[in-house]
Amino acid sequence: MNLAHWRLLVAVADEGTISRAAERVGISQSGASQAIGQLEAALGFPIFVRGRRQVDVTALGAQVVEHARTMLGGLQAIRALADDNQGVSGARIRLATFPSIISTVLPALLRDFQRRHPGIEVVVVEGADEEVEQWLDAGAVDVGVVMNPAPARSPLALGSDVWVAVLAQAHPLGRGATERGIALDELAAEPFILATGGCTVNGQRLMEDAGLQLSDVRITVRDWASACVLVREGLGVSLVPESTLPSDRQGLRVLPVSPAIRRVFGLVRSPAAHASRATQVFMRNLSGALPSP
Repeated sequence: MNLAHWRLLVAVADEGTISRAAERVGISQSGASQAIGQLEAALGFPIFVRGRRQVDVTALGAQVVEHARTMLGGLQAIRALADDNQGVSGARIRLATFPSIISTVLPALLRDFQRRHPGIEVVVVEGADEEVEQWLDAGAVDVGVVMNPAPARSPLALGSDVWVAVLAQAHPLGRGATERGIALDELAAEPFILATGGCTVNGQRLMEDAGLQLSDVRITVRDWASACVLVREGLGVSLVPESTLPSDRQGLRVLPVSPAIRRVFGLVRSPAAHASRATQVFMRNLSGALPSP
């Protein structure tokens, strides 16, 4: 049994369902169910009664949950003392990022950080990638998520993905594509749904970097998901980062781009924030929370 088990236990009691509790603590539903089973087996009695729509706490389980709350509250108080001793309690960190990272990579990392350092406030500001760079240069934010950061900026790598082509299921290009994927020049002449995601690096930029031009941009949208909806309706083809694909891909055909094009996103500090103790704590904590490459 570890702290993750106890946090999950309290989350299930609060949320009433394993799925919502799993989302709150940042793990899969199957992982949460397995962890609860392990905890109940270690204790030797059931903590929850699982219904069709809701999970209820047993009488003995309610006492365990209250002890878990007390334990987690004590841990939070200890961490607040540590933050106060380091002079970072009450500090505010301004973090800038482009939209797709807010909804995918950051939530679990920020939740973990604020649990570990309750005395440090993190304020997230959303902007296009060019805006993020401007805010960093001006010192308007302390840290920012940037695309393909140079090693000299000492970035904290948050992740990477590849660009993929999205076509309607019955599109002729999809039938002729091989497992190696589809070339950009095959897409350039097609009716195109241009999604930007709030970034200067998008389908149009990829084409230009390859010496190509989009000949028929039908619609331009900011949201990656909107582009996939329009593609499903047969209004054109699109290029999106793989991590932004919808979970429901019915009616879509997703193909790798050949040769592969990868994007890397990392967290960098503004020049003014390098000496900030709170920012150092933030970067160090996120580095420890990220999986090893």
